[in-house]
Amino acid sequence: MRTNFLSPMVRGLSALTAAVAIGVTAAAGTAAAGGTFLGRLHTVREISSTVPANGDVNPYGTAVVPRDAGKLHKGNVLVSNFNNSQNQQGTDTTLVQISPRGTAKLFAQIDPDHLPGPCPGGVGLTTALSILPGGWVVVGSLPTTDGSSATAQAGCLLVLDSHGRVRRTLAGGGINGPWDMTATSRGDRTDLFVTNVLNGTVAGGGDEVDRGTVLRITLKRHGNQPPKRVKTTTIGSGFAQKTDPAALVIGPTGVGLAKDGSLYVADTVKNRITVIPRALTRKSSAGTGRVVSSDCKLNGPLGLAIAPNGHILTVNSGDGNIVETTPRGRQVAFRQLDKSGSPPGAGALFGLAVDLDRDAVYFVNDATNFLNVLK
Repeated sequence: MRTNFLSPMVRGLSALTAAVAIGVTAAAGTAAAGGTFLGRLHTVREISSTVPANGDVNPYGTAVVPRDAGKLHKGNVLVSNFNNSQNQQGTDTTLVQISPRGTAKLFAQIDPDHLPGPCPGGVGLTTALSILPGGWVVVGSLPTTDGSSATAQAGCLLVLDSHGRVRRTLAGGGINGPWDMTATSRGDRTDLFVTNVLNGTVAGGGDEVDRGTVLRITLKRHGNQPPKRVKTTTIGSGFAQKTDPAALVIGPTGVGLAKDGSLYVADTVKNRITVIPRALTRKSSAGTGRVVSSDCKLNGPLGLAIAPNGHILTVNSGDGNIVETTPRGRQVAFRQLDKSGSPPGAGALFGLAVDLDRDAVYFVNDATNFLNVLK
């Protein structure tokens, strides 16, 4: 969604100077320093450009590498781009790996004409990005042929090995415009939680279509073979989605799994966070789940991550803010991460991820095509 509101082409790096003042809601009171995660973080720092040699722009997916494997290095950040060098949405093919010190290297450049399986429409990498045990990388594809929603197709999930080679595609079975994702693994099994935003959306022609879904896709690993899908369950449905000339598509975006098995979803169109209970075990859809929090400091929430204290972190598409919300729905802190453009910060933020030390948050800035960190 980053060409969405504002062009993701570089608008000037001065917009992200070091320190940004924190804002705390009245509900938080003096809890800002000790009771909230954002209250401990004071500085925004640019790390590196996310633009590879082929010129892909509009960084979306953001995932921290948990351990060394192949070309992946523990603590580095993997970033997926969504636009090609001509700024056409849903046409990029690259994943970039960036170290905390700012060294950026191409991890993968995917050839849409040489995939090991079906991916309807080709390759246009999204925010759906997870790194599994063994260094397997799963990334979503919502492709277009010309950057317009009229040409958007169902896409797939691409499974890459730790050297950046596509080894399997996961298509069909409910996968239709995979937009964001989180994952959890135990033993040889992994559960992917994937939001989908193309169920009737293109045919809706810009009208709201309440058919967005959340899938739980169970994978099983077999030795050195790429993980194989063994089961798909629809655990969320009825989410609002629509095409948009600036955003390509707007629908359920960020997802985060809490320790108790609750799955939090950024319901972007409805400007709220909802929760799907028993996400790991439920056998049927919870609909859109229970509303946790809406409006107030939320302003088109996109990326979502679970903070170390169990709170929900979301970034806004409308104003460049990151917001911290408790599981009970209190919005206890916020901070402006980007204030460039008009209105300030609009269209700049998307993917985010907590670092391995659990004391900072990485986020991509689509206004500048940079990976940044809030420390």
